[in-house]
Amino acid sequence: MKKLITSGIAVTALGLPTLAAAQDAVSFDQKVNDVFASSTGWFVNLIFAPLPGTAFPWIVMWLVVAATIFTFYFGFIQLKAFGHAISLVKGDYSDPNDAGEVSHFQALLVGVISRVLLLLSASGGRGLRSG
Repeated sequence: MKKLITSGIAVTALGLPTLAAAQDAVSFDQKVNDVFASSTGWFVNLIFAPLPGTAFPWIVMWLVVAATIFTFYFGFIQLKAFGHAISLVKGDYSDPNDAGEVSHFQALLVGVISRVLLLLSASGGRGLRSG
């Protein structure tokens, strides 16, 4: 019984520094967040500010303008090469003797799913959790 109590005290003593380190990490994270928030807050407020008289943020306008410029510059490549993209995903250009076990379609699905899940978790969404 004495050995059990002694080992329990030792385990508790070993666990306390870990708990204290976790609390320090949170405070360090908060300090880093405060430093960056104070130095970049003006920029974030600027790009997410709505256009005068609307609820439309500047950043959305910038992205639409950039997408339009690149669409014209590259000659509507996202439309012209859509059939080629489908052929790649179907595996029309694959050699069965090539090394690897992942098909083009599987690689596409992994990429899309990982981006969607990252977006959901970053936006505070519930993701695939239920309940």
